[in-house]
Amino acid sequence: MKKINGIIMQYFEWYMNCNQNLWNDIAKNASELADIGITALWLPPAYKGIGGKDEVGYGVYDVYDLGEFDQKGTIKTKYGSKDEYLNCIQVLNQAGIEAYADIVLNHKMGADMLQTIPANKVEWGNHNIEEQKEETVRVATKFTFPGRKHKYSDFEWNWTHFDGIDYDEKSKEHAIFKFKDKDWSVAVDEEFGNYDYLMGADLDFKNPEVVEECNKWGKWYLELTEVDGFRLDAVKHINALFYRDWIRKLRKESGEGLFTVGEYWSGDISKLHRYIQETEGEISLFDVPLHYNFYNASNDPNYDLSQILEHTLLEENSSKAVTFVDNHDTQPRTKLAKFCRRMV
Repeated sequence: MKKINGIIMQYFEWYMNCNQNLWNDIAKNASELADIGITALWLPPAYKGIGGKDEVGYGVYDVYDLGEFDQKGTIKTKYGSKDEYLNCIQVLNQAGIEAYADIVLNHKMGADMLQTIPANKVEWGNHNIEEQKEETVRVATKFTFPGRKHKYSDFEWNWTHFDGIDYDEKSKEHAIFKFKDKDWSVAVDEEFGNYDYLMGADLDFKNPEVVEECNKWGKWYLELTEVDGFRLDAVKHINALFYRDWIRKLRKESGEGLFTVGEYWSGDISKLHRYIQETEGEISLFDVPLHYNFYNASNDPNYDLSQILEHTLLEENSSKAVTFVDNHDTQPRTKLAKFCRRMV
């Protein structure tokens, strides 16, 4: 029987130095974690990133490489090898702890080849405003994964699978370039006019090839790892209907409940309600408004604690709320932590 009020532990932080041995450390400590009441572990992104052995996991390069192939200067990821990852999940389950995988599908980084294509620059402050003058850019959008040699998937990514990027190798300019004949996705956050674009080569979820490949990968990943659920990264930047359909498909095919929580980073409770409605209740959300209330309470000696739950997901839709105090994004020295402090 599933525990109604479990405790999820985020078992990593941004600056950790685990010597490519985190999966083994988790396996070693699984029984002790269970003894102190931990019911689930949020594991960091397990796939190869642009930073190789130093990549935290959010600069995604190859989602099929879980520490198995010699890519980006390393075989293991920052956290260990594929076999160590799979063993870690098994040991956690044997100890009665569920394993939740961090899923990062918004963007890709570290392409294997450049492509020259037409694009229009858009304003940083409003992504809906683009320059009328079309230009030719040279961008990192061709992913062939030569180290993997098509094992698990022969899909190769090219510029048509993305809708924008933030660097032109030709001009050495950092700007947001929207590719010719592309439009930003809808059902995303309206910050900056449209917050589809976040970083890297931004996946175009309007392209049926992209959706099909993400569905195939999700099925492969779930069957291989047998994780118990997911933490979805940056959901405010991805069409909500994609993730609604993605998780429904995986649940139907696997016959598993697959607890899923999304990171919709906003202190505006109405946006969280809207996302839950758009995804038809398939996905829980981190209670970011409550996080901000905690922050304000800790910095104001006169804070009225009777108001701590006001305008929070815990108060207004508790069955979809995952509460937290801090995470890897809000810890000191990270860019988002500085951004969050400016917001409050």
